[in-house]
Amino acid sequence: MIDLKKLIREIPDYPKPGILFYDITTLLKDPVGLHWVVDVLANSFLAQKIDQVIGIEARGFIFAPMVAYRLNAGFVPARKPNKLPAERAKASYSLEYGSDAVEIHRDAIRHGQEVLIIDDLLATGGTAAATARLVESLGGHVAGLGFVIELEELKGREKLGKYQIYSVLKY
Repeated sequence: MIDLKKLIREIPDYPKPGILFYDITTLLKDPVGLHWVVDVLANSFLAQKIDQVIGIEARGFIFAPMVAYRLNAGFVPARKPNKLPAERAKASYSLEYGSDAVEIHRDAIRHGQEVLIIDDLLATGGTAAATARLVESLGGHVAGLGFVIELEELKGREKLGKYQIYSVLKY
């Protein structure tokens, strides 16, 4: 077993004072660590039939295609507003000071498809919850959510309580 936490650089006071940033770029450059994370995420949902894997912008884009490949599924990018060229579905979510949104192409998810949502970090859960709502609004079923890191004290899991959640690392 590999100690993945040793591969993640901790940067204090970034992007602002009082925040401890978990930098995954040091994990990504380590072939064993990268393979381990992708394998653990994929294996956590291997028993389920997954049709599509959604990667949430931006770092979810790194892991989701590799997980999709391992699960023999398609990949769907969930983007910030106005980044996708075709007809889009949109879900908004609240931030500490304001709101944001996430979009996917309307034709990315078909009715009844089993969808896995992947991101690098589960913090407050707002982005993941909005993405799950998008999947459901298009007739898909959220088979689960997978994260590389979960910040437990921010209680993001509570916003996602009805879904199967797997986090590789918890802080």
